[in-house]
Amino acid sequence: MGTTMRKKTQVSFVIRDEEERRHKNGVSSLQLDPVQGRLYSAGRDGIIRVWSTGNGVQDRYIQSMEHHTDWVNDIVLCCGGKNLISASSDTTVKVWNAPKGFCMSTLRTHKDYVRTLAYAKDKEQVASAGLDRAIFLWDVNTLTALTASNNTVTTSSLVGNKESIYSLAMNPPGTILVSGSTEKVLRVWDPRNCSRLMKLKGHADNVKALVVSRDGSQCVSGSSDGTIKLWSLSQQRCVSTIRVHSEAVWALLATENFTHIISGGRDRLVIITELRNPDNFVIVCEETAPILKLCFTADQQGVWVSTSESDIRCWKLPPRNSLSSDMYNQNSYNTTNVYQTQPIHHIPGGPAIKHYTVLNDKRHILTKDTANNVALYDVLKACKVEDLGEVDYDEEAKKRFKMVYVPNWFNVDLKTGMLTIHLGQDETDCLSAWVSAKEAGLTTENDQKVNFGALLLQALLEHWNHPSRMNEAGQKVIGNNFFSVPLHTPLIFSEVGGRTLYRLSVGDAGGETEGNLLNETVPSWVVDVAVEMAPPKLNKLPFYLLSHSSCQSKQDRQKKDRLVANDFIQCRKVAEHVVEKIVGGGDVNGASAGSGKGSANEDSGNDAPEERVELLCCDQVLDPNMDLRTVRHFIWKSNVEFTLHYRVLKQ
Repeated sequence: MGTTMRKKTQVSFVIRDEEERRHKNGVSSLQLDPVQGRLYSAGRDGIIRVWSTGNGVQDRYIQSMEHHTDWVNDIVLCCGGKNLISASSDTTVKVWNAPKGFCMSTLRTHKDYVRTLAYAKDKEQVASAGLDRAIFLWDVNTLTALTASNNTVTTSSLVGNKESIYSLAMNPPGTILVSGSTEKVLRVWDPRNCSRLMKLKGHADNVKALVVSRDGSQCVSGSSDGTIKLWSLSQQRCVSTIRVHSEAVWALLATENFTHIISGGRDRLVIITELRNPDNFVIVCEETAPILKLCFTADQQGVWVSTSESDIRCWKLPPRNSLSSDMYNQNSYNTTNVYQTQPIHHIPGGPAIKHYTVLNDKRHILTKDTANNVALYDVLKACKVEDLGEVDYDEEAKKRFKMVYVPNWFNVDLKTGMLTIHLGQDETDCLSAWVSAKEAGLTTENDQKVNFGALLLQALLEHWNHPSRMNEAGQKVIGNNFFSVPLHTPLIFSEVGGRTLYRLSVGDAGGETEGNLLNETVPSWVVDVAVEMAPPKLNKLPFYLLSHSSCQSKQDRQKKDRLVANDFIQCRKVAEHVVEKIVGGGDVNGASAGSGKGSANEDSGNDAPEERVELLCCDQVLDPNMDLRTVRHFIWKSNVEFTLHYRVLKQ
């Protein structure tokens, strides 16, 4: 039996509040449940939120639906509001119990970002598509019968797309499906037998939005080329090209009887146009950012609008029968005359983190968000330490600079508008940051060294009831002795640079189902350090030690000793070694600084070693507290043999 190489597993987590009641980033999709008076919104922060649409509601937030680990690109409400289907850049399609807000099952059929969904209401069928060029058809009743463990499902697929798919539309009876892509064409299928019907050419750029009439005879498309096209599917041709926008069209909505189209896009305008007479249009409103999605209010007299920012607004539409080209004496690029200047409703969003600086201690991160607020985060404890407000970001970063070098052991990702931390891709990366526990403020003990990556993994997995949680004395060891991380912290295991394998919150790791899934997912090196508490390997740093030219004898010049030490030992230890082994007359060959064999770990004499010997690098006298990796990084700055000199101050 041939074994397949399993891809490396990466551990990530998100630093965030327990309840994120506001979108932190753009809102990609909207769905209204008119019966319950609920609006569902799909966030680029990976969270689907549910809002009350009632009049006079102070706080519209109802709940969050969390399970995705990347942008949620599209959502569809089906089964009369009982279920919600979502599509995400984490490559999955998820099926939700909409009223309760929990994820029922995850479909992992797509191989890349899932960008768009289409829904045939009359037959409860959903289509999904994205960057892997495949379209899959799902029977919703089959999907809602799936469970987390029983989620293998057969699906029909429509093949033939040559490029990434960004838009899909189906008519309610499910007799016509249209897809739009970077191929600039519309492809039309019959979803009942998966047959290809036609290919429609005419757009000059990506087709980003589609609507199909109920009878399947007409289709409207919006494109990045800035135009909207009306197509007759029965005649297989473009009937008219509507040029009301000055830039890319990303969102479309058609009235029930297909007489009017409401559109939005990069130019931030919402425009309603009469399809048969495109000269009759009205600019409904001007938004604050490019428009991503439009959704009717329950009475169809208004439209909910979401943008690449985090706010959602509802705007009143003009009466359809009053549209005329001279109604406002306007043309499409004159936005002085808009129908509405104030929205009927406004659901405020929150700011997204847009800039970050990892401080030199490789533990704290300084961030700046879209509202220009600066904050300080602690990666180790997975929390925000301080809100600094609207201060000068660069000044703040400069002020916090410390001349200390710690290896990179994590990466930062701002895609969701929150801090997602990816731990190093393997143990050598993740476990490279050894520091003094005292300097890190974790203990008052002098000599204790800690490893940031190991401490964090221990804290992230401390609730996992793994059978191997024992120390040498046979006692159960849980977590590290210094700190815990917030229980709500989302913990994510994924293939390196690839698909999410498992997401859970830190506090839920104690459950039986979660425990079993963790057993399957967590890489063995993580189990070693986080559960079995195996100490990570120390990083060794070779260096050469020479007497300084100012006090070299001829014999000294011949003598070049190669030593190896842990990379975080302080210069004081090397000075100690010089005092003991060289100045004291001992032989230094083969000695290992910091090896613990009396070479660089014990105090000697009455004077502190740094009072008897000074160390130099590139002719710069070194601070005894500085560690070797910091000297090498900031002073030596070269890949050739790292060399230190010593100068005897007093024998």
